[in-house]
Amino acid sequence: MGRHRLETTGRHRAGNRRKSSPSARGPGNAIARATISAAIMGAAVAATAGPALASTPATTPAASPIAATTTTTTTAATPATTLPAAPVTGSSVGATALRYAQTQLGKPYVWGATGPNAYDCSGLVQWAFKQAGVTLPRVAAQQSLVGTPVSRDQLQPGDLVFFYTPVSHVAIYVGDGKILHASTAGQPVKISSMAGLPFHNARRI
Repeated sequence: MGRHRLETTGRHRAGNRRKSSPSARGPGNAIARATISAAIMGAAVAATAGPALASTPATTPAASPIAATTTTTTTAATPATTLPAAPVTGSSVGATALRYAQTQLGKPYVWGATGPNAYDCSGLVQWAFKQAGVTLPRVAAQQSLVGTPVSRDQLQPGDLVFFYTPVSHVAIYVGDGKILHASTAGQPVKISSMAGLPFHNARRI
């Protein structure tokens, strides 16, 4: 009896020790299992998201419409005349020839040219008066002998004005001390002041 009781008591205590072993049960095991599960799930999510992120195309910012806008600046052409052309009044041959000569402003000077694309001084005068119905000699010296003599202080628009001695240049008087002429190489047909030129004589056709 005494021995049986001791054995039974010993087995009972041993069994209790086995049941209460922390390696078999307890909160530690639950935490470990939860940690492992979380790690596995995280790895799975990363494996799934990785290819999706890698396959996403890079986005290039759209160009600003303001940056793409260009501004064009237009520059007005420089007029060929040094002085503005005055309106021509009157119906005389000289006034009519002057109006025709004004249509040639800006054309180039070429020695010996008689138009319509280029002129020298006497060639321009001959062309303009021909449009008005009068045929003049070809060179300035001969033109200076045609028509009626006019003094410098009696000049009217359309009169012919001659310069240098002997005569080597001719122009058409515009008024207010200005002349229209094909002056020299490198200069277009233009209107300028006659103040700086050596006056020789004038003629009215």
